[in-house]
Amino acid sequence: MRPAAATRDEIRATVLAMLAEAGDPEPPSGTRFRKIVSVRKLRARLGAGDPSTLSRVLNDIETEVVRTGLAGVAIPDLPDEIAAHMRALWQAAVAVQLDDVMRLRADAMQQAEASAAAHRDADLRTEMLRVELAELRSQLGRRDTELATLRADCRSLTERSGAYRTAAADLQGQLEAAGSTLVQMKETHAKEFAAVHTRYEGLSRQLLQETEHQRHALQTERERLTGQIAQAQERAAALEGLRDRLLSELAAERDAHQRAAAEAAVLTTLVAEQRALLRMPDSRGTAGSSRHRKAASGSPTRATTSRRRPK
Repeated sequence: MRPAAATRDEIRATVLAMLAEAGDPEPPSGTRFRKIVSVRKLRARLGAGDPSTLSRVLNDIETEVVRTGLAGVAIPDLPDEIAAHMRALWQAAVAVQLDDVMRLRADAMQQAEASAAAHRDADLRTEMLRVELAELRSQLGRRDTELATLRADCRSLTERSGAYRTAAADLQGQLEAAGSTLVQMKETHAKEFAAVHTRYEGLSRQLLQETEHQRHALQTERERLTGQIAQAQERAAALEGLRDRLLSELAAERDAHQRAAAEAAVLTTLVAEQRALLRMPDSRGTAGSSRHRKAASGSPTRATTSRRRPK
């Protein structure tokens, strides 16, 4: 944080203190005053301050101190009244001169400050213009780069445009050729369509005729097949009756076969019994043989009778 600027009274008190420390018995002259007090010393004594402000205040204090010292100058070898008049005249002339000097100095200081402010403004403007110039140069460089890129793009687009125009001319020629080919194809298609239509009408009439003929043939064939089906049904009925009769006869034959099988089983049993009797002792052999003869003489009759029954 910058220290606060010293006021005019503080500067005046500091200057008078520095003159008192110098130990001069009389008020100093302008040269002595500048030797004792300077802007650098005053700024070092105060610790801070604007050099231009300190210089203006210091000039005012110098004028005041030097004027006070001139007021006490003695003029030798002159009467007191004349010396007083001359001193008064001299003071008036010095005061006028000092006033002119102070006015001119104030004007010069104002002009210097204005010039310094103008210089600072000019420096700021120059710096701003330099920054703007650098930015403009940078923008100009970017624009040059962009312009070069755009020129390259323009050349590329021009070449592509020429290629596209050539391709468009080729496509236009192909389109015209395709148009003429399409017209020819349409004409050919119309002719082919007319021929196909004529052929279709002929085929349609032929198909109707063939359909009608096939309808009549189908009707005749249906009637013939209906008659054949009726005959087949009659034959099937006759075959059904024959099948029933044959099944009845087969059942009767099956019953006769079963009875014959039963009689054969009976005969087999009798034969086995006779064999068993033959194997008995001799004491019983005669009686057994006589009985066997009787049984044998009777059994053929039974077998014959049983065989004749199915017939």
